[in-house]
Amino acid sequence: MEKEILRLSAEQLYKNEIDALIKNETNPVPKGWQMSPKSVLTYILGGKSGDTTITPKYMGDRKVVEICIATLVTDRALLLIGEPGTAKSWLSEHLTAAINGNSSQVIQGTAGTTEEQIRYSWNYAMLLAKGPSFESLVKSPIYNAMETGTIARFEEISRCASEVQDALISILSEKRISIPELSEEVAAKKGFSVIATANTRDKGVNEMSSALKRRFNIVILPPPSDMNTEIDIIKTRVAQMSSDMELGAAMPTDSDFEKIVTVFRELRTGRTLDGQIKLKPTSGVLSSAEAISLMVNSMALAGSFGNGKVTDAELAAALQGAVVKDDDKDKAAWEEYLENVMRKKGADYAALYSECRERNA
Repeated sequence: MEKEILRLSAEQLYKNEIDALIKNETNPVPKGWQMSPKSVLTYILGGKSGDTTITPKYMGDRKVVEICIATLVTDRALLLIGEPGTAKSWLSEHLTAAINGNSSQVIQGTAGTTEEQIRYSWNYAMLLAKGPSFESLVKSPIYNAMETGTIARFEEISRCASEVQDALISILSEKRISIPELSEEVAAKKGFSVIATANTRDKGVNEMSSALKRRFNIVILPPPSDMNTEIDIIKTRVAQMSSDMELGAAMPTDSDFEKIVTVFRELRTGRTLDGQIKLKPTSGVLSSAEAISLMVNSMALAGSFGNGKVTDAELAAALQGAVVKDDDKDKAAWEEYLENVMRKKGADYAALYSECRERNA
């Protein structure tokens, strides 16, 4: 049955590792958790649990992850902030998978998210038939998390309208949801918390009120600090995704990863790696997440229409789509990069330059 599911949750995908950590637990486990904070750290950063190898889920500053876990031990909520592609959602999902074994209690923030989706709504057929009752109540993920003493996730909280965001203030302060229609209130059990994420460069961002920010412990997730770390992150995720999707293509070479990450980092920072040439920015973020999608797309092209080996032709086709979002501005910036930077990088980039130049003509 699991083979038919397009995307397994973290707790399904890494069930053996979570089970091993729970089985070999020797440290105190907080109320509502299934493993200790130290075991959660091992699950996130990798290590050993008995005979089981725990694969790293997040490659970054250990202290940042420790702060995240320590926050969730207390009664404060956690807000992960960073540029798109800094693994905020990825870390949020794996933290909840390790702590509760359930990462599915999610609110996806959008411009259309309402206060009812944060608190509760009603099954109107049952409401008309029986009147207000707990049976006709439709519980939000946060409501469910409060009842069960677990963690709810709130993705892209800054995309919600400010008045909708502020529905969280009383929940995070009082740890209760009031239901005036029933003259009742629901109190959160120990272990309840919220992990929210917010992009710093996303369009449509609504500033969070200072009152709401005070209810969160804010942790900033930085982009990968160096090129080798970014390459390792991308290679790891591409290997996982290509295996799940059965793309029918071999993994790209180390040289392929290096070329793509070099292009992304140069366009993202607006200068070449040696700092000698300033570049026009593109409208896209060109994050690690975009690079992962690019490499997976290249493998899909090679597996479906090529010989199963990723070539510069597949990389160029995927690069064109990743870089050129706003056609006029991005096409000009991309053409300038190709002529002033990539063309001069030498033989290693010659074939990629030729394929990219042909597609940008």
